[in-house]
Amino acid sequence: MKKWLLLGIALYSANLAAFPRANPVPGGIALVPLAPASGQPPIVQYAGSRVTVMPIDNQWMALVGIPLDAEAGTQSLRLQNGATVNFQVKAKQYKTQRINIKDKNKVNPDDESSQRIVRELAIQKQIKAHFTEGAATLDFIKPAPGRDTGRFGLRRVINDQPRNPHSGMDIAAAKGTPVKVAAAGRVLYTGDFFFSGNAVYVDHGAGVISMYAHLSAIDVAVGDAVQQGEVIGKVGSTGRATGPHLHWSVYLNGEAVDPALFLPNKK
Repeated sequence: MKKWLLLGIALYSANLAAFPRANPVPGGIALVPLAPASGQPPIVQYAGSRVTVMPIDNQWMALVGIPLDAEAGTQSLRLQNGATVNFQVKAKQYKTQRINIKDKNKVNPDDESSQRIVRELAIQKQIKAHFTEGAATLDFIKPAPGRDTGRFGLRRVINDQPRNPHSGMDIAAAKGTPVKVAAAGRVLYTGDFFFSGNAVYVDHGAGVISMYAHLSAIDVAVGDAVQQGEVIGKVGSTGRATGPHLHWSVYLNGEAVDPALFLPNKK
């Protein structure tokens, strides 16, 4: 039996509760059984992106991040051997949130800012699509204390203008509050983005990426190995923010999914 498989089975035989909860809706996660867990894990793609595959209950399971704009109905995974596996996406209607932002350039960016945004979107797309071979770490904790003030998936209207849905969990916390990494991993990227402000991306393996945004300070560097609960920065209000808070996102196959699905006892 391969070393990778032994590692994965040992991890989840000991901690099955760490597996995220299934919620096959736009912005949710579909857990799709693939095959008995023997040999190498299947290589799976969804909409052209590599999918996280982990062993659980002696079978390979695909953890599929469903895009927020996905339509309800049958979706398909494609395996490396050309076979397809179907799964169902259920309909979900998210509520609307209205926000007012004083800095008009953060709502209707000027030409210089627009060019910056285009460059940054390309960088972020590449970061979110990053895939490290091996087992993923899925035992997550909430990265900062505080209530969820910005529900994932909300349809946002900013200064009376429709904008993209909210792609993370906003955690209310005072400026300077330590931000802890949700799970063990390696720092994939740090930077200052027009919308996200100071942000840290962490690679948890096998296509699982977490992001921490609007930070007032970043306390890690690219390539750092971090353990769950290690402080990686401090809460702030950099980027497009109405006040101090932590924006926390989790990505599977490059798609933002509801971080609450990775937390225990979280509805």
